[in-house]
Amino acid sequence: MAFKMRGLTFDQFEEGQVFETMSRTITEADVVSFAGISGDFNPLHTDEEFMKSSPFGGRIAHGMLCASVATGLANQLGIFEGTTIAVLQITLKFTGAVKFGDTVRLKLTCREKKESSKGSKGTAVFACELLNQRDEKVLDSEWVILLRKG
Repeated sequence: MAFKMRGLTFDQFEEGQVFETMSRTITEADVVSFAGISGDFNPLHTDEEFMKSSPFGGRIAHGMLCASVATGLANQLGIFEGTTIAVLQITLKFTGAVKFGDTVRLKLTCREKKESSKGSKGTAVFACELLNQRDEKVLDSEWVILLRKG
C-alpha cells in the first residue's frame, strides 16, 4: 500500500481552528548541536560561567533553535504534510527565555484564510505560540502558508 499524506488542504482548515502539539524538552545537546550548525556560539548559549551572573542565571537556548523546534513540532502533527506548497512568511517575537531542561509545545490557531485567484490553492495565516511547561509564552509567531485546495 502506498504512503498516504496526512496533510489538510486549504478547504479543510477553518478560521478559529486550534491545533496543539506534543511537548519536547530542550536539552544541552540541542543547544550544542544548533550552535555547531548555525555557527552561533554566543556566550548566552555556550558559557555557563558567564551566564551565572546574568538575569537568566544560566545559559539559554537560541531563539532560532526554539523557532526551528516549533516548525518541527507542527510538522509532527501532520496537518501540513503533502499539502503545503510554500511557507510565504514567518514573523517571530521572542517573549521569554528557554532554559536548558524547559519543555515546550506549540499551539497553532488558523486566524485567516484567503483563496487564490487561480483556484487550486489558498493562503492560510496561523497564530503560533510556543509555550513552556508553565504555559508561559516564550515565542509568538505568525506563519503564512500557501496550501493546496482539496
